Amino acid sequence: MAGKRSSLRAQALGMSQKAFERLMADEQRAQWVAQALGRVQRGKKALDRGQEELMHVLQLAAKSDFGKMGKQLSALKRRTRELEERVDLLLKPPPSSD
Repeated sequence: MAGKRSSLRAQALGMSQKAFERLMADEQRAQWVAQALGRVQRGKKALDRGQEELMHVLQLAAKSDFGKMGKQLSALKRRTRELEERVDLLLKPPPSSD
C-alpha cells in the first residue's frame, strides 16, 4: 500500500513538474506569473498590516504581540530558574566538618 502511495506521489510530482515547465516555457507568460505572484505577496503584506492595525485599534492582541510576549515569558522563566538556583545555593547548609 505504501509503495503504491509513493508511486502515485512520484507520478503526480512528475506531471505537475512537466505542467509547470510548459507553463514557464513562454517567457512572457513566466514574467506575467512572476508579476502576479509579486502582487499577491504585496497584497498579503498590506492585508496583514491592516489587520494588525485594526486589532490594535480595537485593543485586541495581534499575532505579532503574541510572539513578543512569548519571548518575554521565556526570558522571565529562564531568569527565574537562575534565581532559584542561586537561592538554593545560599540556603544550602555548609558542609559539616566532623
